[in-house]
Amino acid sequence: MSKQLNSRCLMTYQNCPKNLFTAIAASVFIAGIYSHAWADGDTEAKPLELRRIMQELGRNMQTITDAISREDWASVAKVAPQIAEHPEPPVIEKMRILTFIGADMGTFESHDEITHQAARALEQVAARNDGQGVITAFANLQSSCLACHQSFRQSFVEHFYGQR
Repeated sequence: MSKQLNSRCLMTYQNCPKNLFTAIAASVFIAGIYSHAWADGDTEAKPLELRRIMQELGRNMQTITDAISREDWASVAKVAPQIAEHPEPPVIEKMRILTFIGADMGTFESHDEITHQAARALEQVAARNDGQGVITAFANLQSSCLACHQSFRQSFVEHFYGQR
């Protein structure tokens, strides 16, 4: 994990000893599993917050596509940071995802960081009213999203929702 990602992920837990944080996180994770899976007999898979975040990112990408078609660079520059600084899932959900991804966590984080960088680059060229630069930067952003989706989407859907 890069230093930037590490500090962003652990920002609120900087002063906790690592073992204490791990123990607390594991306890919260286990409690979440029990309360989620068996409370009121509910065993249906509930949507991850990650799904809602991805849907919002999809709407942002559509807004940018529309703005590009109208050469509305100000709108592109306004929406790109929403992609670059998208919300993160809650801690319990992050633990579930981390447990599932395991050794592929570095790849997942790399895709995420590349997407953040591509969205920031899009914002910068849009702010300069550089239409050709916007097209290129948006293509890079789309490619970074696609790379992550091709690596993880199907396995996430199958694991967390039981769908193929």
